[in-house]
Amino acid sequence: MRFTYAEAMTDSKFYAPLAQAAEAAGYHSMTVADSLIYPSDSDASYPYTDDGDREFLEGKEFIETMTLCAMLGAVTTTIRFTPFVLKLPIRPPVLVAKQASSIAYLTDNRLGLGVGLSPWPEDYAVMGVPWARRGKRFDECIDILRGLTSGHEFEFHGEFYDIQPITQTPAPTQPIPILVGGHSDAALRRAATRGDGWMHGGGPHEDLDALLDRLAEIRKAEGVDDEPFEVHVISMDAYSVDGCKRLADRGVTDVIVGFRVPYVKGPDTEPLSKKIEHLERFAADVIATASD
Repeated sequence: MRFTYAEAMTDSKFYAPLAQAAEAAGYHSMTVADSLIYPSDSDASYPYTDDGDREFLEGKEFIETMTLCAMLGAVTTTIRFTPFVLKLPIRPPVLVAKQASSIAYLTDNRLGLGVGLSPWPEDYAVMGVPWARRGKRFDECIDILRGLTSGHEFEFHGEFYDIQPITQTPAPTQPIPILVGGHSDAALRRAATRGDGWMHGGGPHEDLDALLDRLAEIRKAEGVDDEPFEVHVISMDAYSVDGCKRLADRGVTDVIVGFRVPYVKGPDTEPLSKKIEHLERFAADVIATASD
């Protein structure tokens, strides 16, 4: 079992010392949140809160995701950084491939690329990308990412992208894990067939069990159930050693833990020292024992 530390929507100056503290405490990874804009008016709802309220995002600091991954990689040596999740189809995939390859190369392969669909139509509109058929566009983006980050000559001819034979260098010395987020059946199938892993967005325990069952069913039907595959989840089970063992028995490889509820309006008032205290206590109580 590996452990990922999650913190978001806090003072941007906290991220570097938090990454260093998480690395020193023995966490394998740290998530990096993604948000491009906050639209003043929107009818969309947030899919991972009970009421769909999105107002908790207003006024929150979001450093551009790949920029933050690069900066955090420069001040650490072992911890991996995992966008959770990068809204891939709203971005040019050739540019994302270059960013990802560069970060992975400079950090000695310490990037796990979490990717997903944005729930906000406004993200697509301001980036000049159609909302329609975003799932198919997402599939092509993943294929392009995998091809270009390999460092080999690559070309692509699809419905949305037409790319002549090109190469991007330098390339990372190991493949970048592509971790697909989302709870829909299409997202689970995309993770199983195009990704190297799946990222869970949170929710009730019984929902997670159903999602894990369905993911395993799809992987078996596709004949890929024996291949290496990362499963990242958010669960209250992660906060105890016995709970971690239960998750591991379900095929979970990575648990994502945080120590406050970020979905609240207004600024985060928790001081940096308290955040470090929380992550260090969890490392001593759970990570050290679960790793024995």
